[in-house]
Amino acid sequence: MKKVFVLLLALLSLAAAGQIDSAGMTRYTPGFRFAEGIFLGFDQVRQNKPVPKSVIITNIPYDDPDFYDRVLREKTIGFFDNLGGKQEVSTKNIWGYSRNGVLYINLNEGYYRITIVGNICHFVASLTTYGNSYNPYYSSYGYPYYSYPYYNPYNPYYSSYNNTSSSEMRQYLLDFKTGNILDYEVESIKVLLMADPVLHDEYTSLGKKKQKQMKFLYIRKFNERNPLYFPKN
Repeated sequence: MKKVFVLLLALLSLAAAGQIDSAGMTRYTPGFRFAEGIFLGFDQVRQNKPVPKSVIITNIPYDDPDFYDRVLREKTIGFFDNLGGKQEVSTKNIWGYSRNGVLYINLNEGYYRITIVGNICHFVASLTTYGNSYNPYYSSYGYPYYSYPYYNPYNPYYSSYNNTSSSEMRQYLLDFKTGNILDYEVESIKVLLMADPVLHDEYTSLGKKKQKQMKFLYIRKFNERNPLYFPKN
């Protein structure tokens, strides 16, 4: 009986700790809506505190359904900060935006909806690739060998000496703890699952074919076991 009592006490302590950790936080669910506005950086995304549409300096009507598309075509965006001062940022450095509660990320010179949100996010984006016959910094995967599996769209070595190019849709992952963007590959899944040793061991014990087939399943498992929280605004 004493052992049972100690076990129950330990479980209650863990439950209490979980409640404390999530106090003042909102757990992400499919019905969660991101605050409307432009995210200058990933920290604003984690806090769900974008620059509100209402403080953006523009002649474009705020109720224009294409508001963000039009504003983000400009080279810079001006807005008023919390102290009423005017700020200006380059649009190419903006992380993304939220429209109608949905999150969009800036990648590969475009903005793409993040379709699966969790501690591991999934989305699809267009990627323009260039001929690399003379570029020693490309790996056989089309990426700089020293950055795999992390994706860096701003790296100068993504250019090449010839002018051929092609565009294709690719799948990506976003690590919501770090803001890192990874290719939707088995190795990337393994890296992200390290945050949950049980799932990581389970996944790595699968055969190579199963690992490829069950990538999405393990993303879902991870997000269910490791829920995403946002501060209550």
